[in-house]
Amino acid sequence: MPACRDAFTGRLPTRSQASIAVSADGLNWFILNASPDLRQQIIATPALHPREAPRSTPIQGVILTCGEIDAVVGLLTLRERQRFSLHAARPTLDRLAENPIFGALDPELVPRSILLPDEPVTLDLTSGKPSGLTLLPFVVPGKAPLYAEAQPSEAGETIGLAISDGTHTLLFIPGCADITPDIRARVARADAVFFDATLWRDDEMIRAGLGAKTGARMGHVSVSGESGVLECLSDHPDIAVLMHINNSNPILIPGTQERAAAEAAGWRVGEDGQHYRLGDRA
Repeated sequence: MPACRDAFTGRLPTRSQASIAVSADGLNWFILNASPDLRQQIIATPALHPREAPRSTPIQGVILTCGEIDAVVGLLTLRERQRFSLHAARPTLDRLAENPIFGALDPELVPRSILLPDEPVTLDLTSGKPSGLTLLPFVVPGKAPLYAEAQPSEAGETIGLAISDGTHTLLFIPGCADITPDIRARVARADAVFFDATLWRDDEMIRAGLGAKTGARMGHVSVSGESGVLECLSDHPDIAVLMHINNSNPILIPGTQERAAAEAAGWRVGEDGQHYRLGDRA
């Protein structure tokens, strides 16, 4: 793929996968999805480095939006017997419980909390003190993880996250199969949104010879088209970031018509190392 060739030759920056970190105070952090390259992301982010002891961590918790490999494998990076909370919908926690490898996360150190749709959760630090952040999970259209597609799919397999400090709200929706009126309304009210941009067009993987699945079959809405992100989420906040971008998606390459269209619509293409402070107009 052109984006891959440019990344390997240094003409484009390499990108890790779709995790972000949020904090109310800049000291204590919650990770949204634990991607397979989480270790690399932590090393590249000084705010996530140990401060008090060699194995201390400012990471207070991890919140998962689904049970896909891209969202959960990084949990195994955090098995250094440090306390943190793990939050996810019941189907995702059930997937983890079925796989004995995730038993490496001692439940006495890493308590698992079930997220219920539209029920707010106060995110606490490992000390028990409030972090200053509140989480509101909500169901978004999706599907069962790839490795579990042969099993019956459960309602609420995929969720979105609304994180608030009481004044500002960030939405994290890295996987979405359809943009519903509820999602449109949530995006319009938010101060920042990080949204699924896996594919530019639904048949992109087929056209590129990368596979036989459409975006819809994989549980991802396209960026373009009448039912796509640019068309359906035109009423978005100033901080609007496209993320979870497949290497076939031309928005990764500056100067393409697709990248220009996304930027003209007010969207930013997510890159490693981006920082946003809600309330700032950056």
